[in-house]
Amino acid sequence: MSDLKPAISKNSLILGLFAIACTAAVGLVNLYTKDRIEVQAQQQLIKQLNEIVAKNKHDNEMFRDCIKAPDTNSNLFIDVIYRARLNNTPTAAAIKTVAPNGYSGNIELLIAVNTDGSVSGVRTLQHKETPGLGDKIELRKSDWITKFSGKKVLNKKDSRWAVVKDGGMFDQFTGATITPRAIVETVKKTVDYFKANQSQIFSTASNCGAKS
Repeated sequence: MSDLKPAISKNSLILGLFAIACTAAVGLVNLYTKDRIEVQAQQQLIKQLNEIVAKNKHDNEMFRDCIKAPDTNSNLFIDVIYRARLNNTPTAAAIKTVAPNGYSGNIELLIAVNTDGSVSGVRTLQHKETPGLGDKIELRKSDWITKFSGKKVLNKKDSRWAVVKDGGMFDQFTGATITPRAIVETVKKTVDYFKANQSQIFSTASNCGAKS
């Protein structure tokens, strides 16, 4: 029995060193890939912002000129607001928000609104909608999401902001009405939010975004 103790101790030491080596290796991999992942995410964000806010409408770095959503009584799930300026004059804002009532849960959106209240563009960031039906909210599957560009909300009760099935001006998908209905509702609420808080949105100092 006594002969086994040195062997057990040796094996324990080897296992311990192996665990330490594996942990160190994982840490080095994470450290190496973290920056690359952040750069890729930043490049994707810049691409999306430039898709929904024309380059000739801003000369600032929108991904740096951003704020956390002001604390209001809004019932929207707003995360970050990216601001567009041309010659230091506000031109639009891209608002990252969520449509909480999609068919399969939350639909993350990036909604850009011009200072005149018109929609500059909308993009779907993430969703779990049904493939072949609700996923037509993705630009690579359909151009449906582009139909918001140029649209305005005339007033709080603007009945045009609904899917055709509900008497509105936006098409629904065959076999999938819940998904487009959720997005139309959220885009309208986001435009209303922007119009009501535009001054505060552009006057608040940047408090998020990439570091120089």
